[in-house]
Formats: sequence, C-alpha cells, structure tokens
Amino acid sequence: MTESGPPSDQELLKQLEEELKTLKVLDVLVQTLYTVSSLGYRRLAEPDRDLDQARLAIEALRALLPVLDGSASEELVRDFKQVTANLQLAYADAAKGES
Repeated sequence: MTESGPPSDQELLKQLEEELKTLKVLDVLVQTLYTVSSLGYRRLAEPDRDLDQARLAIEALRALLPVLDGSASEELVRDFKQVTANLQLAYADAAKGES
C-alpha cells in the first residue's frame, strides 16, 4: 500500500493472488450452495416471487450437491440435502397457490 493513498492496482492484484492461494474450491462451492438456496427461498416469497428462478435454484442445488460427496463432511451434505428438500416443498406450495 502506498503511504499517500489507496493501494495501486498492482498491489491489489498481488493481494488477490495471495488470497487465491489459500482459497479452496470446496469453500466456494459451499458458499455458492448457501447463496443459491437463499436466493431460491427469496424468490418464493412476495414481493420477489419468481417461480422460474426458484425452480432454477432447486435444480442448481440438485446438480451441485453430488459434487460435495466425499469432499465435504457428511453432516454438511445432509444439511444441504435437507435445505433442497425443504425448498422443493416450499416451491410446490407456492406453485399450488398460483394455480
């Protein structure tokens, strides 16, 4: 960081490269699953209801969850499977209310 102001682009790039060295793909996948599940639930609630987006969130969770098998703890995988099942049930209830 320079003494007179914010860090330069080169300093920021170096800092980012250092952070990427310690970042694990598993951590990014877990954060992605958490974010997708949160967005899915949000898209089921008014005023942000968008069933197509909620369905896409469910499909994304179902696609990514098998990738965690053997890499993440059984407890974490089980919890995300439960979140996915709950989201599917909430989606079914929301879709029923729209028909």
